[in-house]
Formats: sequence, C-alpha cells, structure tokens
Amino acid sequence: MAKAAPKRKTSAKKTASKSAPAEAPVKKSAASKPAAKKAAPKKAATKKTSSPKAVTAKVAAKKTVAKKAAPKKAAATSRPAVKKTASKATAKRPVGRPPGKKKDTAKAVAKRPVGRPPGRKAAAKTVAKPVATKRPVGRPPGRKNAPKAKAVPARRLVSKAPPQVFTVSHLNEADFKADGLRAYAQYRDLGIAAATSGLCQAHVIRMISPCTDEVRQRHLHETELQLIYVLKGWIKNEFEGHGEQMMSAGTCWLQPPGIEHTVLDYSADVELLEIIVPADFKTTEV
Repeated sequence: MAKAAPKRKTSAKKTASKSAPAEAPVKKSAASKPAAKKAAPKKAATKKTSSPKAVTAKVAAKKTVAKKAAPKKAAATSRPAVKKTASKATAKRPVGRPPGKKKDTAKAVAKRPVGRPPGRKAAAKTVAKPVATKRPVGRPPGRKNAPKAKAVPARRLVSKAPPQVFTVSHLNEADFKADGLRAYAQYRDLGIAAATSGLCQAHVIRMISPCTDEVRQRHLHETELQLIYVLKGWIKNEFEGHGEQMMSAGTCWLQPPGIEHTVLDYSADVELLEIIVPADFKTTEV
C-alpha cells in the first residue's frame, strides 16, 4: 500500500498539467525568495517559545542559577554582621584593659581600694554603739527631757503718770500727826505722794487706844491698790466674804478695791504700813 500512493500523486500532477492551458512560465523573483525565508524563521521561533519543553528548560535554568547565587548572597550578608559585632565588642571594652579579659576582673580591680593588696577582703564596718546618757534623778525612764523654754526679755512697764523723783524719809517722831484720814489714828507721811505726783501714797499708822464704836464703823475705800503690813502689835478686822481675821506683827494683806471691812479691835502699840494707789482716794461708810 505504501508504494501505490506515490504513483497516484504523479498521475494527478500529469493530468493537471495536461488539462491546464499553457501559460507563460512565472519566474520567481529574488525579492520574494528572501521574504519567504525571513518569514520562516519567525514561525519557527513562535513554535519554539510556545513549546512546553522550551519553557520547562528555561525554568530549570533559572532555578539552578538562583541556587548557585543564594550561598553567595548569604555569605555576603553574613560578613558585615561579623564585622559589626566585632566593632561593638571593641567599642565596649574599656580603655586600658587587654583584649580577652572579662569585665568582672576589670570591675573587681576598679572597686578594690587603693593600698589594699589584691585577694584581701575589706574589713567589716564597725558600728559605733550609742553612748548612754545619764538619766537625770527623778525623771522616769523612757521619758524625754522637756524642751527648754526660751528666755523672754522682761518688758518695762510704761506708765502714763507724770515723772517721779527720788525721795528719802527717815524716822522722826514729830512726823506722826493726827490730821490724817481718821481722828483715832496718827499718820506719818513718807513723801511718796509728792515724789510720784499723786500716783501712790505711803504712810505709817499708829492707832490711838482704846478701840471705840466710832472706830468700828463699817466702810470701804475706792482705790486701785491697798496693801497693809503690820509693823508692831496686832489688829483684828472683819472682811466681806472672809469673816474675822487676826493680823499680828509681820502679817501683810491686800484689800481689793471696794471691799467692805470693819476694824474690831487692836493693841495699844499697833503700828501699820499702808500703801494706796492712787494717793487721793475716797472712803465711804456703809
């Protein structure tokens, strides 16, 4: 069967050539030949690129190239990292420390005080015991001393009264006179009223014996200050709200302003020192 097929092709060509009218033979120009030749390679190229074998071959080639290039890149990236770590290590090493020694030895050398041999530990610090202070006698244990009060300088009393003058009064029996406040008493003026311009009065009183009902009249004094001191003898008085009081030699008492009082009795030799503010005061019988 394979041999019969070519014979038919030749007979067909012959019949075609016999039946076709005779035409002028067409000469193929040289320009058309190269065009056909040039077009042929393009078709072949398209066939080559579209073929699956060519595609797989290209992919395989790219993978092999990538595998070969990968170790080179890793090596290239790892080298600078080694250099950086080395540079950091050299930068952190303190100046004067030889390479290869650890930081601990450098710290130990730095912390060791000057003059202490290496290998010897520092002596333990001795804590000073508090010195026990002597507790004052009479103060219970555990109680602290009270803070000392600051000394406040004393202030002088500034009076609105007229200026005072110096005066002295010596004992003279002629100075006892009966022209004082009471007719039953003799008064020795000490000159204080004149020296203080009426601020204060001071006198010595001798009571005239015997004590009568005229003496026992209840009364009061309108004063700012009244102070009495017994120089001799004794005197018995009664004070509002305090009852009867026996005053003897050496006794001193203060009568508040306006207090009602009564002289009850006295000795024949009684002698009193009385100081009254102001010098001029009023006495009222009750």
